[in-house]
Formats: sequence, C-alpha cells, structure tokens
Amino acid sequence: MSERKQFRDLAEPAALHAAIDALGIEPGTESVPLIEADGRVAAERIDAGIDVPGFDRSTKDGYAVQAADTFDASEGDPFVADLLGVVEAGDKPETDVESGGVASVATGAPVPPGADAIVPVERTTRLESGAESRIEIRTAVAPGDNIMHSGDDVAAGDRAIGPGTVLTTRDVGLLAAIGVEEVPVVERPTVGIVSTGNELVRPGDPLDDERGQIYDLNTYALAAAVRAAGGEPEVVPHIADDYDRMHETLESVGERCDLVLSSGSTSASDADVLYRVVEDHGSLDLHGVAVKPGRPTIVGEIADTAYIGLPGNPVSALSIFRTFVAPAIREAAGRPPESAPTLDGEMIAPKRYTEGRTYLLPVAVIEDESGSVLVYPVDKGSGAITSLTEADGVVEMRPETELLERGQSVTVDLFSGDTRPPSVLGIGESDPLLSRLLDRIDGPRYLPHGSREGRRRFRDGIPDFALLAPADAEAVDGEVLGTFDREWGLVVPSGNPANVSELADLLAADSFYNLPTVSGLRSALDEALADLAAERDVSEAELADRIPGYDRTVNGIRSPARRVAQGTATVGLGLRFAASELDVDFVPLGTQTLTIVAAPDRVEKPGVRELQSVLETDLPGIIDGTPGYSA
Repeated sequence: MSERKQFRDLAEPAALHAAIDALGIEPGTESVPLIEADGRVAAERIDAGIDVPGFDRSTKDGYAVQAADTFDASEGDPFVADLLGVVEAGDKPETDVESGGVASVATGAPVPPGADAIVPVERTTRLESGAESRIEIRTAVAPGDNIMHSGDDVAAGDRAIGPGTVLTTRDVGLLAAIGVEEVPVVERPTVGIVSTGNELVRPGDPLDDERGQIYDLNTYALAAAVRAAGGEPEVVPHIADDYDRMHETLESVGERCDLVLSSGSTSASDADVLYRVVEDHGSLDLHGVAVKPGRPTIVGEIADTAYIGLPGNPVSALSIFRTFVAPAIREAAGRPPESAPTLDGEMIAPKRYTEGRTYLLPVAVIEDESGSVLVYPVDKGSGAITSLTEADGVVEMRPETELLERGQSVTVDLFSGDTRPPSVLGIGESDPLLSRLLDRIDGPRYLPHGSREGRRRFRDGIPDFALLAPADAEAVDGEVLGTFDREWGLVVPSGNPANVSELADLLAADSFYNLPTVSGLRSALDEALADLAAERDVSEAELADRIPGYDRTVNGIRSPARRVAQGTATVGLGLRFAASELDVDFVPLGTQTLTIVAAPDRVEKPGVRELQSVLETDLPGIIDGTPGYSA
C-alpha cells in the first residue's frame, strides 16, 4: 500500500496565486473574420485606414445650400431658391449647388459640390410653379450646419482599437465602418477538462443510487466557467480512479491544450491517486492550500503543460476556480479582471438635457489618484459611432432631470461586466508617436480631440494627462512628464510638381487642405502665417483669405496628407511622418514641441507612473524608429 498523503504544511492563498501565475499559460495569436470577432481580444493596435465618413454627409433631410444665401432669411422674409436637383443616400450628386439654388438631400446623402450647409426640411416650403420647383427657406444657416464632414467621426490613421481591447459589438461596428475584414486576436487558451471519480455518470445516463453514483456536474460547470473567463474548453469523458488511465489521459490532453484542469482525486484517501500521477510523470509544485473550501488543490505540470487539479467537491472546485484559476485564464486570454456590471461614481463634468425624455447618457469612467470613480459624458451626437466606442456605459437621465451637476453621485450601467476604468486617460493632440508610446501601457485610453480641446478638458479636471502644443502647454498648471519634437510642413505630391518650397507658395496653390483650429499642428501653421503677414505688412486674415482652401479643414493628423496622396489636393498641412508613410513629398516649415502634462493631483496614479516610466525608458527608441521626430 502506498503512503497516504498528509496535509501538514498548507500553502497560503498568496502562494497559490503565485504558483498559478508561474505556470505561464501563454496562447498565441490568430486572425479571425470580423463577423466572429465579438468578445475576442485584439492582439495589436488597429488604426483606421480610411476616413469615416469618407465624404461630406448630410445629417438632416433638407436642402443643400450656400450658407451665405440664407444669412438674411427669416420667417417673415424668407429666401427663395431654385431647386437644382435631388440627392438620395447612396447617390452620386449630379448637380453643383450655385448661389441662388439648392439641392434636395436625404439624411446620409453626400453633400453636392458648391454647398456648405443643410437647411432642415421643416424650415422650408416647396413652391410649385408648373414644371419648376422653388424652395422657400425661412431660417439662416452657417457654413457646416447639419453636415458631418469627411473624417469627422473617425479620421484615417487614428487609433481605432488598442492591443488588449475586449472587442464588443460597438468595436466590431467601428471596425466594420473602417473596412476591417480580418482581426488579429489573442488565441483563447485551450483548457482540457478532466473529471475523475468512480462515482461519476454523464448527464442523461441512468444513475445507480445504491452504488452512490452522481452526475458529473463539474465537467459542465467548469466548461462554462472556462468559456466565461475567455478560454476554450475541451471536454474529456470522465475517468475512473485508475493510475494508468489517468496518466494516459492527462498526457494526451496536455499535448493538445494550454492548460489541463482536472477535478477530483486530489485528496488524501487511498483511492485518490491523481497527485501521484503528476508527481511521477510531471512536476508537483503545490499540493494543499489554506483555503476552505478547496484545501487539496494541486498545481504543477504534465506533458510540459500547465496543470491545476481542483477538488472533486463542486463547491470547492468552483470556489477555487473563480478565485484563483479564472483570473489566470482571463489574463492568458488578454481579458481584464472582472468588474461589477454597475459602478457608482461622481460626475466630473456637468451635463444638461432639457428635452423632457428619458436619456441614456453615454459616459466613460476613470479613477482619480485615490481610486474614486469619476464619470464624464462622451456624447458626440447620434451620428457618431465614437459616442459608444468611447463610452463604458450609460447614466439614465429621467425626464424630470435636466442637469447632472459636477460632483453629483450617479450610477453607471456598464455595457459589460468586463468593463473597467482605463489605467490612464489622456486627451489632446493627435500624434502617431504617442500611439506607439501607448502600446507599451496596459489599458490606456486616449482621445485625440486636439491640443486646444485637451487644454480645455485638462482645466475641467477630466484627463490624467494631456498632449499639448506649446501655447496650450503654457496655459495649464500641470506636471510635465516629457516632451518630444515633430517636424511639420507642407505635404505635396511625389516629385513636387508645383515646386512648393516655402509657406508663401501656398498663395499660388491650386487646392490646399488644412486642419481644424483645435489642432496643435494648425496653431503652428497659424503662427507661421502671422509671421509672414507681418513681413508683408498685411493682416493674417487677409493673407489667409488669399490661400485657396485655408479654411477647408479635415480632422485627423494625416487627413490633409491623405488628400494629397489621393490626388484631391495639391498641398496639405502635415508631418514628415505622414508624408513618409504615404510615399509623397514633404516641404519642411518647422519643428513643434509637444508636451505631455499630467494633472498635479494624479501624478502618483499607477497608470500615470507607468506612462512616466515608458517615457523615460522607451521614448528614445521609439523616436529613432519614427521619421520626423526628435527628442
């Protein structure tokens, strides 16, 4: 008779965690069709390859106009225009809109050339006169009203999905919107599940109560738990307490799976022989833990594969699994730790709503330095998919609630139990080098809304850090974590056919695309233009008016360069990096210093400290591998 196992020196729970962590469950990566990507974990960063929308799109049913025609329009003195054509969603506009004319457009339809605003149909009246139609417009509109411009929702080159993102239906929608067909994901760790015991019977087969038989519930419960944790269970028919059969089964499963998970036969009775199999044919790293229930837990290796033996008692097995094993599977699958389906937090920015209906406000959550949950709205309008992809959940504003005040306590209904606050939140300038930095951090979130918007939200106390252009960095009170320089200038077609060599050459450009005024890169151009205006003794506004397209803006740091690469512009504002990436030419105009500024009250937040560490250790190497950047 073999020596009976004695549990004298039980491992502490921390030692069980450490033993399981040391197993090194490491699946690889694979590509899956987008239709199968929901719930998977992104293995790498995915940047948008196109602008969304890829054209200027109407957000209302109405009429495309030249806004200047409507400036004096009112209910009492309407502007009457000729109806030049009709554009439905999916149509290519066939008519240019000229002064004095309009085109009927449907929601989602392209804005026809020449138009720069949409008048909602409810503010108009159609006048029929024989075969001709005229449109009476009873309101004034400004340029850009009711238009979603190309790239307003998602700009080409923007960080769409970061590595480690658990892909939700919203993320899948975003990836579909940017044309992604195959998604690189972390493989689900395969977990072989082996239940042992002479008393076990597969559900559906008859039981013999006199022999003490019971249904094998552990196999099915553990398979469900493995799947919920992000693993892929491989169920093996239960085996009797036989040494040779156990050895054969465990070896076979170990050769196919990333983790072998058994239940039963781990105790100290003469019949429980599984720990002997592991000890004889693998490695037995831990046997017995000071946890009730779950004392006879085993950790080791079999067939050079991670092995965990759970007790046969279902309560014990599932308790140990939930507390110790599930986190390891989740980590191997790239999934974050579990969090509650709701979170209580405090509004860090106010939100007013006065339409008298229940409003499910998209919000995101972060933590301050002490770990308190802060909630901020991320609503960007019903036409923007990023209203949901940037959100973690919703706060219900009931009809009688017109204002959520700063500091007000709220409950967030999370989109997923997997949701957790980002490790660090940044808002500010869009920049490709920052995207590479953030890849080195676990669970960051960055909103590339521009340097000016970063400064505003930084002052409101929302982000942990902001990436700011010089003037904006000087205007905030924060802790400087680091700086880097980027070379900016004019992007031109390959070969530079117009021989652009300096800023003054923009005055003769055929077609120029700029960035919006919130962009730090735009501020650099505006400053250079002001210097040129001073040299010529004219106003900056006058000089800007002489540049074709100076006020024609597209979002996304690469967007003007992409217009040049596509042949729709002859010059665009951009970075040397973008020109190199798109294989077009570049005319340097200067170097801009960007500053990463942390909120003074969050400098000790772990995510901020991790960002600081990455800046200190990784920034030089990233700069060396990124064209147009320097320290």
